[in-house]
Amino acid sequence: MSEAMTRGAWTEDARLASLRATGILDTAAETAFDDIVRLAALVCQAPMAIISFVGGDRQWFKAKVGLEISETPIEVSICQHVLSCEDLVVFPDLTKDPRTATNPLVTKPPGLRFYAGARVDAPDGAPIGSVAVLDTAPRPQGLSPEQSETLLALARQVMAQLALRAQAARLRDGENRFRAIADSMPQMVWSTRPDGYHDYYNARWYEFTGTPPGSTDGEGWSGVFHPDDQDRAWALWSHSLETGEPYEIEYRLRHHSGAYRWTLGRALPIRDEAGQISRWFGTCTDIDDAKRLAQERELVSQELSHRIKNIFAVISGLISLSARTHPESKAYAAALRDRVMALGRAHDFVRPHSNASRPTARAATAFALLGELFAPYDGAGGLRISLAGDDIAIDDRAATPLALIFHELATNAAKYGALSTPDGHVAITAQRVGADYHLVWTETGGPVIAGPPPEDGFGSTLSKVSVEGQLGGTLNREWGPNGLVVRMSAPLTAYTRPSRVSQ
Repeated sequence: MSEAMTRGAWTEDARLASLRATGILDTAAETAFDDIVRLAALVCQAPMAIISFVGGDRQWFKAKVGLEISETPIEVSICQHVLSCEDLVVFPDLTKDPRTATNPLVTKPPGLRFYAGARVDAPDGAPIGSVAVLDTAPRPQGLSPEQSETLLALARQVMAQLALRAQAARLRDGENRFRAIADSMPQMVWSTRPDGYHDYYNARWYEFTGTPPGSTDGEGWSGVFHPDDQDRAWALWSHSLETGEPYEIEYRLRHHSGAYRWTLGRALPIRDEAGQISRWFGTCTDIDDAKRLAQERELVSQELSHRIKNIFAVISGLISLSARTHPESKAYAAALRDRVMALGRAHDFVRPHSNASRPTARAATAFALLGELFAPYDGAGGLRISLAGDDIAIDDRAATPLALIFHELATNAAKYGALSTPDGHVAITAQRVGADYHLVWTETGGPVIAGPPPEDGFGSTLSKVSVEGQLGGTLNREWGPNGLVVRMSAPLTAYTRPSRVSQ
């Protein structure tokens, strides 16, 4: 056999590597291959038929009819002569061909005289064997065209079987890799069929739940859920199966200790080329410790916030006491106390609350905070200060500067501006403009304004510093004859911290 035996450029080493890669050598009998040799013998009317794979030192028969032996040394292999030819190889009389005349299989039992073989290639194209029929009588005419075509077709069937084996091996390898990766993950990993039937869990799942392998397949997993969470989990899972939307939920799973622990469940669908869901893959992450820590932090935050609220009350009380001792500072003290109380209301508006301390049906928005601040100034009918336009959510970042700014505006309006007269009115309009939030304070119906004051007071300076320093925005006053107009603009991002999606 040539060192450079090729189909194209296959060296012998490469050919043998391809043969080993098929994993076919020394495997047990298989019906698919046995049927092929029986059909070859029947169609070619031959007493013997084989599927032979040619190794480096032997030829091995995967399937055979009419032969007792399962392999031969490479030196007596007739099938090796097929490897260098893509078409059918036929020896009408083996005793008359110098390549086979002295072959022990010819000169001794079984005394072969006729051979016809079709080459078998590995999935990568390397020549590795043949499908052959043999006879103890010579056949000068060889095979009929129909028999030749059938033998070639049967060789192709052998190659198809090898391709299926290679594909199955790749799938097994991929599955083994997936299982190894999944079992090494700290999360519980699971998978379902397109209809939601659970058929796979990784090792972490069984370690966490303590359930026997296979016991939570199908719908068995629901029994591990806390009874109060089962209906909710089923409803959301059914919705994901129906719509293909990602699945995400927090629920409690029974730990192997018997305790229920909070878990974050997530799943995504895998789709085929047609867009149909072929599988769902999901994870369960133990978040019980993090959730309990968050609850503890929330309690601490509520306690600190409550103490801060009390501090505002203490400071207001100290200011009032100081004013009694120093009557000449009474006006200044009253203004300072009002500012502190405004900050206290703003803090109480956005601070963390418990179920007991949380105000009923109050959203943390700009309009809600302003409505709270303006309540003392708006009169019994609540019509002297109006809010219109776009409302936005706020948090403690924006509550303090907003409270300072609009408390000062309302206080000054009550003393000197529109709210100092019975018919005066303040209109506040808000508008989202791109990435900014604009607020406009407009006073009408108050005393005629001759012009801007000669210098800014402390309150005006404080308001400007609050907008520019804390909100990163701008504040402009227009002293028109009909009343004061204040225009304030700041980025939307200044009013709330980056939102975190709640689970």
